[in-house]
Amino acid sequence: MSDDLDESRFDEATLADDPLGQFTAWMADTVAAGLPEPTAMVLATVSGDGRPRARTVLLKSYDSGGFTFYTNRTSRKGTDLAEVPRACLLFPWHAIHRQVIIEGPVTALTTAESQPYFRSRAHGSQVGAWASRQSTVIGSRAELDDRYAELSRRWPEGTDVPMPDFWGGYRVIPEVVEFWQGRLNRLHDRLRYRRDGGAWVVERLSP
Repeated sequence: MSDDLDESRFDEATLADDPLGQFTAWMADTVAAGLPEPTAMVLATVSGDGRPRARTVLLKSYDSGGFTFYTNRTSRKGTDLAEVPRACLLFPWHAIHRQVIIEGPVTALTTAESQPYFRSRAHGSQVGAWASRQSTVIGSRAELDDRYAELSRRWPEGTDVPMPDFWGGYRVIPEVVEFWQGRLNRLHDRLRYRRDGGAWVVERLSP
C-alpha cells in the first residue's frame, strides 16, 4: 500500500481543464480497477430544521449539467431536498486511494425527464418503486412482501408499469468539485475546482 501511495502523484499539470473531464477519467480508472459499485456515492442532505443526513445512492448519469440520481420523492432525502435544495456527493474509492466530493444546488427532474430511466429499470424494480413507501415505518417484512405481491398481480411481467408520481430524478449541479488522492505520510493531494462565474478556478488544498 505504501508503494502505491508513493506512486500516486496527482498535480495541476495532469489535471483536466474542467471537473467533468477529470471525473470521467477517474471513473474510468475506477471501473478498470474492478472496484465493486463504482457509481455508488454518499448523498448528504440537510433537513429544514438543520439535521444532517447521509445515505448511499447510485449515480445514474452525469454531464456538463450535473450528476443525476433517482429516488422516492417522499423519502427523507426527497423531503430534505424539497426543504433545502442543496447536497454534497462523495465517491469513496478507497481501494485506489481516491475520493471525489461534489457540492452544489439540486434540481428535481420533470416527469418527462425521469420517465426514460424508469422505463429502463427491470420490471421488478418498477413494481418495487410502488411497493416501498421509502423511509416510512412498517410493521414487518411480510407487510412489504405482501404489498409487492399484490402489485405484481396488478402489473404482471410483460405489462407496462406506470411511473409513480412520487418518484423521479434529481440533478446535483456542481459548484465545487474536489479530487482527493492519497499520498504517503497523510500528505494527500487535494485539488479543487470552484465555479467562478462561467469559468472553473483550480485550487490546491492543504491535506
